[in-house]
Amino acid sequence: MLKLFKYLKPYWLMVVGVLILVFLQTLADLYLPTLSGDIINKGVMQGDIPKIYEIGGLMLMISGAGVICAVISSLLSSKAATALGTDLRRMVFSRVESFSLHEFDKIGTATLITRTTNDITQIQMVTVMIMRMMVSAPMMIIGAFILALNKDVPLTTVFYVAVPVLAVVILLIARMIIPLFGQVQIKIDRINLVLREKLTGIRVIRAFNTGERETAKFQEANDDLTDNYIKINRIMAYVLPSVMFIMNITSLAVLWFGILRINNSEMDMGTLLSFTQYVFQIMFSIVMLTMMFIMVPRAQAAAVRINEVLNTAPGVVDKDEVQSCFIGRGNIEFKNVTFSYAGAQEPALKNISFEVKAGEMTAIIGSTGAGKSTLVNLIPRFYDIDSGEILVDSVNISEISQECLREKIGFVPQKATLFSGTISHNIKFGKEDATDEEVRAAAEIAQATSLLMRWKANLSTKLRRAALMFLGARNNAFQLREHWFDARKSTCLTIVSPHLTSRQTQSCVPHLRRK
Repeated sequence: MLKLFKYLKPYWLMVVGVLILVFLQTLADLYLPTLSGDIINKGVMQGDIPKIYEIGGLMLMISGAGVICAVISSLLSSKAATALGTDLRRMVFSRVESFSLHEFDKIGTATLITRTTNDITQIQMVTVMIMRMMVSAPMMIIGAFILALNKDVPLTTVFYVAVPVLAVVILLIARMIIPLFGQVQIKIDRINLVLREKLTGIRVIRAFNTGERETAKFQEANDDLTDNYIKINRIMAYVLPSVMFIMNITSLAVLWFGILRINNSEMDMGTLLSFTQYVFQIMFSIVMLTMMFIMVPRAQAAAVRINEVLNTAPGVVDKDEVQSCFIGRGNIEFKNVTFSYAGAQEPALKNISFEVKAGEMTAIIGSTGAGKSTLVNLIPRFYDIDSGEILVDSVNISEISQECLREKIGFVPQKATLFSGTISHNIKFGKEDATDEEVRAAAEIAQATSLLMRWKANLSTKLRRAALMFLGARNNAFQLREHWFDARKSTCLTIVSPHLTSRQTQSCVPHLRRK
């Protein structure tokens, strides 16, 4: 987790401000018990009303200053933690965008979502707690113990019994609860994975009538996470009663022995009051510090997962010297191409050679799992091949920057995807500065205009995630949207025709041939 804290460097002023304010707040909290003792000894016991008002006013001022320090430090710590979380999300998202499909296959989409959201939220929460509690608790413990020792040395013997007992109880609880916290993020990953599978595969689930099986699968993952949280909460339920019991016994012991010392004229009432308050401050600080050490392992597990993403190098990277751009019509050639998925015993493609010239239409036919989609995914360099060459306009794609290569290729994936925003925004994916006339022409060629008219929609209609499927199985028509903006593009389609009617296919194909 310390590796992530280096990203707090741009906000060091806020961090320093928090430390200073927390220190001042701790001083104020430590001075109040001494004033409470003074108001008893110098005011109440002496019957000096003006002295009571004087010390009481000073206590109000110090309390107010402590509150101001607490509010400002909370604000600054929250801002610093939020800024850290924002930067981490940006860095994780940028790193994920640079991944090849191999990294997505290796890490998994569900866990990437959890790491970008829940894991970073855990880091934010713990960062605030560290700047506030983990800094103030040690100062409070040391300061309160020194002041209590200054008030009455013999009475501090109570600490030598109470603190070890409290430490043993909390350590036993921590030993049971820390492993359970470490499992929480893994179980959340499992929930996200099952839920994502269910939502993306809802048509298949209904087609094969496996709803009950999928529901049981989700229920199993949900119950697993629930049981884990129940175990944590059951253990945590013992913390407060145990701590309060020890604190009450300690307070009783302090009052008992304190009264005996008062009867022997070895201690006054104000000192006993101050000493009792210092006892509570020490006990509460120990509890806060221990709770921090219980929460940190969960954040540490999240930090490890985030660092794993940030430290994962993309499998597909550009060479130091590449062609930034090239001109051509879009000829594609495979020369003895062999490709294997990571961990596979046999290559998915072996010694594949063919050539597709500009203007030609080539269909790759094969059974399920034969490697049709894999072959198409190699053209825009979503994966790097094991051996052989893939040439676009006689240039090896490894000699071309990925950005330039993908600008020259129009790719229609097997799974259609639309993004939130307007329909026009989705069509402009192929050309951000496209004019309205170009957008309408692309929609017409993609056979989307009639579909929009049927749904009483237009190009400025906004799509929300819940409504993205209103286009039904034909939303692949929009996947064809970008390829008429640039006449130099090679168009790669992965099983698009089943999503179009025969009439739509007949209308689209001539435009593809003219490409």
